[in-house]
Amino acid sequence: MEPDVGLLSPVRAGTEVERLTSDRAFLQAMLDAESALARAQARLGLVPAAAAAAITGVCSDGGSVDLVTVAHRARDGANPVVPLVPELTAAVRAVDPAAAEFVHKGSTSQDILDTGAMLMASRALRVILADLDRTVHGLARLAAEHRDAPAAGRTLTQHAVPTTFGLKAAGWFELVATAADRVRALLPVLPAQLGGAAGTLAGYLEHARLHESTVDPAGFADALLAAFADECGLAEPVLPWHTLRVPLADLGATLALVTGALGKVAVDVQSLSRTEVAEVVEPAATGRGASSAMPHKRNPVLATLVLSAALQVPAQAAVLAQCMLAEDERPAGAWHAEWQPLRECLRLAGGAAATAAELATGLVPFPDRMRANLDLTGSLVVSERVAAVLSAALGKEQAKAVIGAASAEAARTGRPLGAVLREVGEVTAHLPGDELDALLDPAGYLGVAGHLVDRALARRGRGPAG
Repeated sequence: MEPDVGLLSPVRAGTEVERLTSDRAFLQAMLDAESALARAQARLGLVPAAAAAAITGVCSDGGSVDLVTVAHRARDGANPVVPLVPELTAAVRAVDPAAAEFVHKGSTSQDILDTGAMLMASRALRVILADLDRTVHGLARLAAEHRDAPAAGRTLTQHAVPTTFGLKAAGWFELVATAADRVRALLPVLPAQLGGAAGTLAGYLEHARLHESTVDPAGFADALLAAFADECGLAEPVLPWHTLRVPLADLGATLALVTGALGKVAVDVQSLSRTEVAEVVEPAATGRGASSAMPHKRNPVLATLVLSAALQVPAQAAVLAQCMLAEDERPAGAWHAEWQPLRECLRLAGGAAATAAELATGLVPFPDRMRANLDLTGSLVVSERVAAVLSAALGKEQAKAVIGAASAEAARTGRPLGAVLREVGEVTAHLPGDELDALLDPAGYLGVAGHLVDRALARRGRGPAG
């Protein structure tokens, strides 16, 4: 059986998150949950320390359990933990026959698989967060360095009024920084799962009573939950969440936000790197952006990869949200439907974050081209400004009508707006030539773009001293 190496998903092919979400990695995460359970029970005196050590040793060597066997036999039990337990038990028995008795003691499949999923997610999210932080750093630099670089603001794909490239980059920065904050907040609350067959911890309790007849049920439950979560390095759950699927839905929503934020950067880079626009270019690398047919092309492939992920993750996250409709105390189908979408969300977000970090830290802007594009319409981008100033003399409605007619004439004839306005007596009577020229300079109509850049960077400690 050949592995899935990302042939049809190049955004995550070869990335660290791909490795952390492979079948082997997920199997290892479930083995880590099994060993954590044995150690937690040993802390409570329910499993001999030597047995817990033996189980941990075998689980640490994931190769002792055959991945393909577990995968194929999972069809009989509808989940991979059912065949994993006998495989693990046999591997432990070969090392320490006495320890085999304590494998998976009192547990149930969902405890192990859900905890494994949270372990896998935690490991992947840490890599994603590091790449998001790299992206944020790159975008902050772009915003600061190009704080005052005039550029055409575009609405509904058309030139609107002037802005700055710094403000555009600051918007990207704020989006991605917000996404990183969500990931940072989610990591410490990813919970372990422990509930037994129907979420009552009865199986665990019964084994404890066999060991010691005077067990305090409440105290035992609290101690076991705390010890297991601690051994896993996950949050301690208030309740078993077998059918309370907020952790999975939350993961999906967060990863959709992450890829959405990165996707916004990607679509802007694609638009700005069009041949006709040419205001930015992606970082160069040998062979990157090549076409199989057209030697001259340098495609914006990094942005394309990020966008491909951003378009897929929301649909996968929607499956996780739908799976909150999990019936009774253990669901049939809803739980099983979560596993692949969760992994795809992690893989795609991981690939997008790694790619975006490279894009943001290497993106090359061309301020001269931005200015040239800004001048393409002969000052039409500042018609709003002229109308506002002229309204003091003519009134709002008349000023708008005069400038609107002049703008239409300029667009129709291809003449600069200033040339047309100098032939309009209602304009020249109130705006001398020098004053009109100043009003028609797009660089003079940037509002508080620079201040907004400073606000965004300073709020997150990225100002001149940050």
